[in-house]
Amino acid sequence: MKFSIQLSADYPDKSYGGDTVYADMLDQARLADRLGYDAVSITEHHLVNCLMMPAPLQFAVHLAGQTKQIKIMTSVVVLPLHDMRVYAGEVTVADILTEGRLMLGVGRGAFPYEMTRMGVPMEETRERFDESLDLLQALLREEEVSWNGKYYQFEPITIMPRPVRPVAMMMAVMNPEGIYHCTKRGFHIQTTPLSGNHQLLIDQVSGFTRAKEEMGEAGAPLTLSLSRVAHLASGEADKQRKIEAAHHYYGRFDNIYTGPGLVDNGMIRPIPCATPIDELAESLLIGTPQEMIDKLAPYAELDIDRVILNVNFGLHPQDTLDAIQCFAEEVMPAFRTVPAEAAE
Repeated sequence: MKFSIQLSADYPDKSYGGDTVYADMLDQARLADRLGYDAVSITEHHLVNCLMMPAPLQFAVHLAGQTKQIKIMTSVVVLPLHDMRVYAGEVTVADILTEGRLMLGVGRGAFPYEMTRMGVPMEETRERFDESLDLLQALLREEEVSWNGKYYQFEPITIMPRPVRPVAMMMAVMNPEGIYHCTKRGFHIQTTPLSGNHQLLIDQVSGFTRAKEEMGEAGAPLTLSLSRVAHLASGEADKQRKIEAAHHYYGRFDNIYTGPGLVDNGMIRPIPCATPIDELAESLLIGTPQEMIDKLAPYAELDIDRVILNVNFGLHPQDTLDAIQCFAEEVMPAFRTVPAEAAE
């Protein structure tokens, strides 16, 4: 089982500066690269200070120049917000400049506040995403593509430059049957169990493995990634401090994801977290190294390929760097990850 660090930008104070936020993310990426993590992942979100990344491909290219071997995943780009005739070319250039380390995770959008203000009502996102994905794949695969769909109509075009290799694509999906069908279409999968729901996780893994088995050799390269909020703690007091920070973070996340969408000048207004703190603590991956190993062990037993660790939820940057280092040294060896290269 391999591990990825989600470089999600948390920007609770404008005075901190976007330049500092992204510098912190680069520090995390360089450290993860040196320590032997499999990947880093970046989100796409606009107009808000939670998971703040309006230019994921641009940031991916910069990450490639700052690292040596780590994979760079988008988790995820929001296809309905882009024109695929432009975006296919941008993906191609990003793949070239990252020298094939890019894995393009795609989704339809999750924050109603964001999507409606960007001109895409939530009720349209499924149809728009499906057509956008089909078109993107066609433009990357074929020349002289014409289209006559609901949202795109155009005469034959050829994206230039042409891709130099197939771009690995990952689908964000939670429903077990959806995971099965997306895997059958040749997509890597990113998912998460709701509130740590273990039976849902078993069903999600079952959908993925069933599809891979039916695909035979064609399904062998496909991977299943599990995204979780996580952090390491030195003891009980430190653990409680980090759980409280996560609980506050989820108050803002609940507001923008399933709540009223109260945003003041780009800053998501904190509201009480819908999940009681004790219940949230049970579902998060926050604990000492041994507690983390114990919580991750069921994932390894299910043959999950990669765990994406979201370590950015309002803690001090040094806390996060220390956790990335400690995780690599004290947790990753229990799951037989690739040995770290010596830091230069």
